[in-house]
This record gives sequence, structure tokens and C-alpha cells, in this order.
Amino acid sequence: MKNRIFVSIVFIFLVLSCKRTDVTHESGIAAEIKEEIRHNTLTFVAVGDNLFHDSLIRDGLTDGVYNFSSIYSEVKNIIQDADLAFINQETVMAGTSFGYSGFPLFNTPQSLARTLADTGFDIVNLANNHAMDMGRAGLHNTIDLFETIPGITVIGVRKEGPSARIIVKNNIVLGFLAYTFSLNGIPLPADNPNLVSVINRERMSKEINELRPFVDFLIVSMHWGAEYLLQPDADQTNLARFLAEHNVDLIIGHHPHVLQKVETITLEDGRKTLCYYSLGNFASHQRQRERIIGGMLALTFSKTESNLNPLELSISDSGLIPVITHYDNSFRNTKVYPLWAYTEELLEEHGLKIRQDPDISIEFFNDVLERIQTKIIMFNPFS
Repeated sequence: MKNRIFVSIVFIFLVLSCKRTDVTHESGIAAEIKEEIRHNTLTFVAVGDNLFHDSLIRDGLTDGVYNFSSIYSEVKNIIQDADLAFINQETVMAGTSFGYSGFPLFNTPQSLARTLADTGFDIVNLANNHAMDMGRAGLHNTIDLFETIPGITVIGVRKEGPSARIIVKNNIVLGFLAYTFSLNGIPLPADNPNLVSVINRERMSKEINELRPFVDFLIVSMHWGAEYLLQPDADQTNLARFLAEHNVDLIIGHHPHVLQKVETITLEDGRKTLCYYSLGNFASHQRQRERIIGGMLALTFSKTESNLNPLELSISDSGLIPVITHYDNSFRNTKVYPLWAYTEELLEEHGLKIRQDPDISIEFFNDVLERIQTKIIMFNPFS
């Protein structure tokens, strides 16, 4: 009983002081133990579908050179100010010999890869339904291309080896996995079925369980759901629960090409998983009002280490930065704007409003954001 009281007193003293405790040894000499605390944070941003249609490819051509940097000029500071930035690159970059093309079999000029890196993206997901549009050789060329660019980590595809990727920054260890629901009917090579990670619960369970012990936070990119559905379907919500039960911290969803809700999944034991079901489109030339508003996931990972207390990990300041993809009546001058910088005057010049949807309004964009069920961020949270 006395021992229990002594332990309780020591514990209370530790909590109140948060500085040090004195431990008396049998020798009677008091030894001072100082608490050493190290706190690290890592800011993170993620965007949805970067989908290059024929008209978007043509918009980047000037004097025989493809340059897409202007598309991202209005959001570049947000992306660069974050410690790490993720993008779902929906189209492969197989090279000129394959011919540049949009829907249904996409191939984008390879100059876009360098533009994404210069814009500030660090993690590029290629596990999506268009990964095999140019076949095995086209995907290999895309992988090879990104490997020439320092600082870029490709997830969801690989020529060989494991699927998991680990990034260490600011003393925080992030683990990444990525999966797609479909390859549009194009089969994976018989001798390399691991070329693209396809949704398979048995495989996902194995890969997550193997990666989890080695990382502070586990992030899974999911290309899933039904196109243009404004709410997640049963397959998405069931898979999200499955991932939560496997101790995934963050789910980044894409493919529906429209914004869907954000949810925190809480298990009975208190564990939480943050799920962004769909971030919508980033850059694209889709031509419906719901498809020109997308979002940038923004949050902060935190890690506190102490020699006297357990490791503390948390995700904070999570929210959505709304963005609008603008293009004019000729499908030129494409640019992604944060909603706070998108004016009524710009909207009047939008090709969608001029060509087919004269009633589209800023108010419509605000109405969309109300159903997302998360904090809406109308400033650069990383500056």
C-alpha cells in the first residue's frame, strides 16, 4: 500500500512539474531526472484529379513547346509553403512516340512532370484507372521520368519491389500506400501483377500491417467511388471503415471528379481515421459546374517525444481549401484559383458560364462547400 501511495505521489509531482523528478536511491543520494521534450510538426496539402484533356494539352502549347506552369501559378505559394504536397496525377506521360491524347486513353506531355515538381508537389499518385492507358511501356516511361526528378516520390505503381513508400521529414515518419478500383479493363502484365496497386482487401491488409510499425502516420490514397456522385457510395464507406480498423491515419480519396464529404471515423477503442472521400478535380477541362470546384486538403501532423512520457501523435488544423478551375470560352488561359481569389468578373469569363451554364454563380460554389462537412479554409494556412 505504501508503495502505491509513493508511486502516486511521484506521478502527481511529475505531472505538475513537467520539468524534473527526484528519485532517492538506496544510498540516499538524490538523482535528478530532467524531462526532455522534442516537438515536431509537418504541414501537408493534397489535391485531387489532375486530368489532362486534349484541350488542356493544347492550351499549354506555345511556339512548339508545352509549358503548363501558368495553370498552377495562383496556388503555387500554398503548395510550396507546405512541408509536403500530394497530387493524384490522373494521366501518364509516356512520351511523344505514343502520341499526345485525352479521353479515353490519356497521354500527357512529359514537361508536366517537371512543372509539378517546380510547383511544389512531392508525392505523385499514379494508381488510378488511367494508369495503363498507354500499356506497360507507357507506364514504365512515366515511372522512369519521375525518377529523374529529385524530391519526387511516386506511389501506387512500381516496376518491381514493394508497394509502400516512407518519407521522413521534420523528424516525422510518414508511410504511403495507394490503390485503385479499376484499370478500365486493361489487364496488368501476367509477369508483373504488382505494377499497379489494385484494391484487394487481403493484399491491403497485409501491406498495411507490414508498414504500420515503421511509421508515425500511415496515409492511404484511394482511387474509388462512382464518377460525379456527390456523396460517397457504400463501397467507399465500407472500405474507409476497413482502413480505419487497420489503423490508417489519413485517407485521401479521388476519382469521382466532384467534392465529397469529409469524415472522422472513430472506433470503439478511440482510434480515429480522417477520411477525405473525394477532393474533386484539380486541373481539368470537364464541363459541368460540380466539376470545376475542387479542394486542397490541408492539415498538420504533430509528434511529441519525451523521455518521461509516452510518444504523442496527432493530426490538427485539418480543413479544405476550395479551388476553382478556370478556362475561357476557347478553352484557353486555364488556371486553378483558390476560391478566395476567384471573382465575379472571372466567373463571367468562364467558358462553362458562356457556353452552357449561364446561371452558375459564386453562391453555388459556397452551397457545395456546405455539404463537405469540414472546416473551409479561405487563406493560406502555411504562410
